[in-house]
Amino acid sequence: MIRPATILLFGVLSAVAPCAAVSQARRYALATTAGLRLHNATAEAVTFKGKRGLRLAVAPEVARRPEYIAGQIEPEAFAWIEGLGFSNGVIEAEVAGSPGAGAFPGARGFVGIAFRLQTEHNPDGPQTYDAFYLRPTNARADDQERRNHSAQYISHPDWTWSRLRRETPSRYEVYVDLLPDTWTKIRIEVRGAQARLYVRDPPQPVLIVNDVKSGASATGAVALWIGPGTVAYFRNLVVTP
Repeated sequence: MIRPATILLFGVLSAVAPCAAVSQARRYALATTAGLRLHNATAEAVTFKGKRGLRLAVAPEVARRPEYIAGQIEPEAFAWIEGLGFSNGVIEAEVAGSPGAGAFPGARGFVGIAFRLQTEHNPDGPQTYDAFYLRPTNARADDQERRNHSAQYISHPDWTWSRLRRETPSRYEVYVDLLPDTWTKIRIEVRGAQARLYVRDPPQPVLIVNDVKSGASATGAVALWIGPGTVAYFRNLVVTP
């Protein structure tokens, strides 16, 4: 099992009772760090832009490594929720992200949600999960190519963003208008080998994946995910199987 990268704080992860129409929905206000397992990350409860949520950053012992500072490694960093399994359904959350102080030049404020995370793997080895994430600083860049890389699907450990971009350009990433450090609602729908990402509340997804790399029947945990050089915020997680 993945060990916590920092000491798990005491408290209660706030869960709001679901309404009858969505009786299976599990709701997490993310107002405390209790119930989280941290991997290469730190978490604290904060108020950001007037809303309560969790602040995630890369753990200091990772951020101090020279190869990390130089942007030569991309360590996995996430916080997964104990007791929450997921295979198919809907994941919703509000997220915000931006490059942290002293981040390497390629940092983009990577922030997203991982799903089907395998929590029994060696904590020091490659992690296995699917994820959708945003690159907020790309969306309004003056370079159109950067704009086209605003939202991304990945499936670790084999299908990294770099491999997907190299082998199947533009298939697993897309443009969507974003701003750094701005609360943004995301919605992920997963059914078998198909997954869709919605940003804010559009009638159509911004990114469709018809060959989810974990397969049609995989199951695992749901995690708050950040990329290198990022400080990110999460609130109002709702998971409906």
